[in-house]
Amino acid sequence: MPKVVRFREVGGPEVLKFEDVPSPEPGKGEVRLKVDAIGLNRAESMFYRGQYIYQPKLPAGLGYEAAGVVEAVGPDVDRSWIGKRASTIPAFSLNEYSMAGEEVIAPVAAMAEYPATLSAAEGAAIWMQYVTAYGALIGIAGLTKGDFVVIPAASSSVGIAAIEIAKAEGAVSIATTRKSNKKAELKTLGADHVIATEEEDFVARVKEITGGKGARVIFDPVTGPFLEKLVEAARPQGIIFQYGALSGQATPLPLLTVLTNGLTIRGYTLMEFTRIPEKLAPAKTYVYDRLKDGRFRPKIAKTFPFAQVVEAYRFLESNAQVGKIVVTMP
Repeated sequence: MPKVVRFREVGGPEVLKFEDVPSPEPGKGEVRLKVDAIGLNRAESMFYRGQYIYQPKLPAGLGYEAAGVVEAVGPDVDRSWIGKRASTIPAFSLNEYSMAGEEVIAPVAAMAEYPATLSAAEGAAIWMQYVTAYGALIGIAGLTKGDFVVIPAASSSVGIAAIEIAKAEGAVSIATTRKSNKKAELKTLGADHVIATEEEDFVARVKEITGGKGARVIFDPVTGPFLEKLVEAARPQGIIFQYGALSGQATPLPLLTVLTNGLTIRGYTLMEFTRIPEKLAPAKTYVYDRLKDGRFRPKIAKTFPFAQVVEAYRFLESNAQVGKIVVTMP
């Protein structure tokens, strides 16, 4: 029987266990995917810790992203999907579907083919990062040539995707990382500027880079007290996206500066785009085309075998990586 990853209590990575389950049969609007690789995300770490935007219904599965081969389809699904190499788009609740397993069921609306030039590991490292960045930067902010965009936690897979999108649009990326040890690699990955926020004056550096104007777009997964500095670094009428809660701390709002400068502080998740077909379609095309011609390339930080999924999530939580962590099947 195929193995899946489940947890029966909230806690750290040690709560994750392998369970044997019968080979699942797809229902209406579903496919069965034989998994070759699983992309790991911070959202999943928050989910098994009980810190995500919704609570797990125990026992719970895990995993938003998987790449593999479609083995079977539900009764109403186009049979041409069978045999295709495809990966899953995060467009569902982890309480409804989970991708961490040898065989999984996924809604066909959340399936997408990826360019044949990519490996299965790369195929599992596409949609969360690129659609998250696309939705905010292109879909909402309309990032354009000459814009300055600040990208905190830039060594994450989403941060790197944002750097690539900024470059593709002719914008100027200002990546941040806590310490300088990741600066050189972020520059290699395309960041125009990199600021080590624990070693440099972040606001002063942003003002220097932007000629005193500030950044029009800020794409932040950290929140917490750092929001005060982001507000200072924003251009009047700028927009600050908050799409995560990595700091785990309370987030004070510097109200007077926000009011004075007419700033927009906007909560955001990629589900705004992945769950609405007319928004997802252009996002998929945008990402696919740039993957195919080589402008985008998923950065894999490290791979782990499926048997070491607990160790993989521990590494994810270490924040030592630059790029995506992927679990691969034997």
